[in-house]
Amino acid sequence: MTLIENRSPNRNSPLGADEAAIVGVSAVDEARRYLPAFPDYRPTPLVALPSLARNLGLGAVALKDESGRYGLGSFKALGGAYAVAKLVQRHAAAALGRPVAPSELTSPAVRAVAAGLTVSCATDGNHGRSVAAGAEKFGCRCVVFLHAGVSAGREAAIARFGAEIRRTAGNYDESLAEADAAAAREGWITVSDFAREGYEEIPGLVMQGYTLMLDEIVQQSESDPTHVFVQGGVGGLAAVVAGYFLDRLNGARPRLVVVEPARAACLQASAAAGRRIAIDGGEPTVMAMLECYEPSLTAWRILEKGADGYLDVGDDAAIAALRRLARPEAGDPALTIGESGAAGLAGLIAAASDPQMRARLGLDAGSRVLLFGTEGATDPEVYRALLDGEPVRGH
Repeated sequence: MTLIENRSPNRNSPLGADEAAIVGVSAVDEARRYLPAFPDYRPTPLVALPSLARNLGLGAVALKDESGRYGLGSFKALGGAYAVAKLVQRHAAAALGRPVAPSELTSPAVRAVAAGLTVSCATDGNHGRSVAAGAEKFGCRCVVFLHAGVSAGREAAIARFGAEIRRTAGNYDESLAEADAAAAREGWITVSDFAREGYEEIPGLVMQGYTLMLDEIVQQSESDPTHVFVQGGVGGLAAVVAGYFLDRLNGARPRLVVVEPARAACLQASAAAGRRIAIDGGEPTVMAMLECYEPSLTAWRILEKGADGYLDVGDDAAIAALRRLARPEAGDPALTIGESGAAGLAGLIAAASDPQMRARLGLDAGSRVLLFGTEGATDPEVYRALLDGEPVRGH
């Protein structure tokens, strides 16, 4: 367990105009324009955990519980489906020769046109489920690439939306390469949350969709957090959280720590190197939604400005955090948050329990900490096994 400080010369620099349009306060207005296409939208709860805060010697801990988002069980429901909506709107407007309003996206006329569009992606599970759900909602075809480590339960959850599933060998990064090659060959549109040179617009749309969650948090909170512990992965969510608070609060922003699996800490490695780098894949982590080996380009640029530190946690710590949420101390509600969704709490517990790390981060009895329960039990079989200490297939 290591905390690497963000030493980028860009730290605390303001967002550029393009970055603010993706993750800043104004991005929320654009995302909200599309809510007529999502009539089932409801804010998810921000849950206070006073007993946990007291036990850790902190002023307050609040967790954004994304387990019920759109019935898809993950914050990613806000991103992939939103990007699909914008792509279908663009496709339909060109085909119909007129502007198409968000409220028209589920109409028979638009769905008929959308049938000629194919979207595709690679996924660890949650992003693919969102893309597939968006494709079903708006009437286009969807092909999802799953690497060898994605569980059968998560595959079934994606397939129920009518997506074609293609299995690949290797890890997430390798499935991403295969998905890109197929899309280029077939003329499909890749809907990825991983930005790289020459491919930044669509990942930016995915990130823009996530800003709704940050707007909800502001409306649900009596005061701003002093600290945020947020999951890493390719960095998309962490960059949205970092960029939104930087844009909204400037120098008064909370201290932000990005938490990653020790077995897949590509953001931490990049911070240590002082530049965005890819790392070699190794033994799989139980935090499957965070098993990524190269940061997203757009996300990394924003994190250089708005992150403060990068903390790696082991699988055992994530499992312990999952159990602590499910079986809390008296006074806190029981929460069903999956293994990747509990990583932020694992990072907070590690930091608050280490005197040196606690001092470095300024964690004390006055700290107000924000966490993200980014997913529920997206694979109930895996969740139950982890909760009860049973073997998990594939790990």
